[in-house]
Amino acid sequence: MLGVAFVLGVAVVAALAVSVGPLYAADRFRDLREPTEAERAQIAALAEPGGLGVERIAIESTGDEGDGGERGPAEVAVRGPPRRRVLFLTEDVLTDLDEDVAVGLFAAEAGRVATYYAEFRAVAVGAVLAALAAVVTALVPFESGFAAVVAVGLVSFWAGRRVQYAADARAADAVGADRVADAFERVAERRGVEPETGDWSTWFEVQPPLGDRVERLRGRSAGEE
Repeated sequence: MLGVAFVLGVAVVAALAVSVGPLYAADRFRDLREPTEAERAQIAALAEPGGLGVERIAIESTGDEGDGGERGPAEVAVRGPPRRRVLFLTEDVLTDLDEDVAVGLFAAEAGRVATYYAEFRAVAVGAVLAALAAVVTALVPFESGFAAVVAVGLVSFWAGRRVQYAADARAADAVGADRVADAFERVAERRGVEPETGDWSTWFEVQPPLGDRVERLRGRSAGEE
């Protein structure tokens, strides 16, 4: 009985850490502020096309551009469990980005919220760690327990990709596939990275590579023409 309680406890703690941990870390360690009334109205206008709604908004200052002309990360992210969701965004989203790019980013986050992507990741991590805990505590035989860990992990990776693609598809339905793909590419360019497509090593990641997501969106757009 104690072994079962321990395994369940591991699953719950892991799921809560993945779901609530990023929210706590952002609130505690980032320099955040509430939006002004003008910013709140601007955010509402940018979020409305994609249907994004949250309980709270927090803005992070990106400071001035450096001497080398570095630009901010243009981050838009929703963190926290349902009914406690917080929209985090950097100031440059409101001051530096074209409206279409910002709308695409907000729609992408709305898609992830609507498909419960963050909640899925939390449950998947909890399930994998629970299976591992069952092996460590000898609650199940090593061979079958290890096989269960591998099986749960592979299913989670596969399903997580499907959920992310579904989130992107929802965003594309709301504001247009090209607008979302353009937003991803523009933000990647600001950060100095190239959207890469996946190979065998990315099979073991819950979220598909950005390049694969962009390709799917471009293909969706071409199919709609």
